[in-house]
Amino acid sequence: MKKNFLTAAAVMVTAFFVATTVAQAADVNFGGELLTRYEVLERNDFNDTTEADSYFQSRVRLNANVKVNDSTSAFIMLQSNRTWGETFESTAANNSQTDPSGNLNAGSFAANDLDNSVGVHEAYFTLNNFATLPVDLKVGRQEVILDGHRLFGDTLWTMGENSHDAIRLNHKHDNILVSYAYIQGSEESRATDTNDNDDTNVHLAYLNYAGILGGKLSVTYAYLDDGCGRSVSNVCNNQEDDIHTIGFRQAGQLYGIDYRGEYYYQWGDARATAEANIGAGNTGANVDRDAYMFGVRIGKTFNNVAMKPGLTLWYDYLSGTSDEDARNNEFKSFNTLFDTGHKFYGLQDVFLGVGTNSTTGGTDGFGLQDVAVKAKISPMPGWTVKADYHLFFTAEGVAGSNTQSGLAGNNSNDLGSEIDLTVVNAYNANTKIMVGFSNFNSSQTMRNIRTNVGGDDANWFYTQIHVNF
Repeated sequence: MKKNFLTAAAVMVTAFFVATTVAQAADVNFGGELLTRYEVLERNDFNDTTEADSYFQSRVRLNANVKVNDSTSAFIMLQSNRTWGETFESTAANNSQTDPSGNLNAGSFAANDLDNSVGVHEAYFTLNNFATLPVDLKVGRQEVILDGHRLFGDTLWTMGENSHDAIRLNHKHDNILVSYAYIQGSEESRATDTNDNDDTNVHLAYLNYAGILGGKLSVTYAYLDDGCGRSVSNVCNNQEDDIHTIGFRQAGQLYGIDYRGEYYYQWGDARATAEANIGAGNTGANVDRDAYMFGVRIGKTFNNVAMKPGLTLWYDYLSGTSDEDARNNEFKSFNTLFDTGHKFYGLQDVFLGVGTNSTTGGTDGFGLQDVAVKAKISPMPGWTVKADYHLFFTAEGVAGSNTQSGLAGNNSNDLGSEIDLTVVNAYNANTKIMVGFSNFNSSQTMRNIRTNVGGDDANWFYTQIHVNF
């Protein structure tokens, strides 16, 4: 007994000193953030008979950035997201507070010692000059953000934000960046899906070249490989539902004018998507994907004028599917992949589902046009006031359509308008305060397309404090 105890003690002491030595040898930097947001939310119902929902949310993040040696580093970010006071009573025991995903949470009326809401947002290691090649290998859970978040972003606004289980290779030389990423989008049960039919994989190739027309040129190719496909009932039907996306983005500044132009084209198999999103008329037939989008923006900030005013004009077009397209077994609705829609299609996030063309978050396959005017001023140091105005339209004609949503009748392309007002204060180097108000005024066509839109306009107010350390 004494011998076993002494052996165990020796092992523990050795492990302690080894761990201490490793910690001393590595260059470790710790950081994190605290974000608290209050919202008065009405943007999801458009219903004048219901009251707005008000609530607090908070996010806590802790991260460690470790430089193990000259060729190896690692990054880990843990986060916890919660709504203040939110509790869920389980059916097993009313005193057990649990949410539908199994995470335990508690308000003021229950102990929180069982709270397991902490999760991993990012956890990856990087090997520089992998295998003596001029490439860096990055493996693990990581954010994948390209350019302005158009196709690949982290969502920015949502509490959890978005990250991927991925392997990424980066080569940087002078003003050129070449990158390849493999993303495991979804992995179904290995016991029931031995042929990987129900998995989704993403392959991404990216090139960025700086120094063209006062800015940068990016070329992107992404292949989303879905071997399952989903029927109307959201059941895997083993149909290929692939999306190939290729395009470019050029952004920079010329003659004091900020500009951006981009274009992306999509092709592939779309039978399952067409059946689930624009009706069952294509059931049993092969459906070809043939979609595109483009966006342009020009703006000017007058830094030498009082309050530094700025004005931006932009236009986005996402193609849609018409009745004739559906009859010809063609799906022409552009899918925005893993974009940060909050950055583009209005801050109220009314069109976050435009990539899936659903009837609750998209335009039911008709595509989207966004005409926007954005203005800003800086009334005093550390303060910025912004005002954005959007006009939204479908890309395809809605009048008389009966393939999607049964919209036979005289419907216009008008979807409505949105105004976003935002005040930002850089309170100090580590703290930012934001206050915002938005109003979305829907059209009759919008109300006909959406199953969750009533006759009232929708308002939204928020204020948040974001502390980084």
